[in-house]
Amino acid sequence: MSGHSKWSNIKHKKEKSDAKKAKIFTKLGREISVVVKAGGPDPDVNGKLKDVIAKAKSNNMPNENIERCIKKASGELGGDNYEEITYQGYGPSGVAVIVETLTDNRNRTAGDVRHYFDKFGGNLGQTGCVSFMFDEKGVIIIENEDGKLDEDAVMMDALDAGAEDFTAQEDCFEIMCQPADFAAVRDALEEKGYVFASAEVEKIPQTTVVLSDEKDIISMNKLIDMLEDNDDVQNVYHNWEE
Repeated sequence: MSGHSKWSNIKHKKEKSDAKKAKIFTKLGREISVVVKAGGPDPDVNGKLKDVIAKAKSNNMPNENIERCIKKASGELGGDNYEEITYQGYGPSGVAVIVETLTDNRNRTAGDVRHYFDKFGGNLGQTGCVSFMFDEKGVIIIENEDGKLDEDAVMMDALDAGAEDFTAQEDCFEIMCQPADFAAVRDALEEKGYVFASAEVEKIPQTTVVLSDEKDIISMNKLIDMLEDNDDVQNVYHNWEE
């Protein structure tokens, strides 16, 4: 559940989520809890909840799990309180990193995140120190590993739905749009029967950093892995060109 990347990294993330479904479901459950408490339990009224439900389904989260999380957050089953905290800093060789968290203990989360940065050659910065290097975009990935989808047809459907950018890669199509248009674009493509490997509003780096030192590459990989493995961390975005 991390930031924008090429399809090879999307597949890597999916493999990781398949091996750690319980952890992924825990993170999604927290996200559902926050949006339900903020906007109510009806996805037809609460657009953010509709978005999170779509993300949960793309991660193969069972419907009963989703419904239980909604009931728990709406008070029917009792629930926890989480707050959203975003950390920003630098990885090895100045790689910009944004870490989005949902936590019920900000001291624990801050300590963990700071420890990871310190351990792997980075450092936490002040709020806003790297966010200006990223743009928010709706990103939809449609799988095409079997090559059955026609590139021109998918592109026209995406543009008709309101997308602003379309990229065909080796085994998928990447569609981008403005965050305000994301729900409409996703829903329109879903109605046409497309299956998404990923569909989220993400932070896209304006420029990327290439690491040439093997030690820095190893440290950056470990930093990302440690952050993503933490239950409090929802998303990790960076401008490292892997």
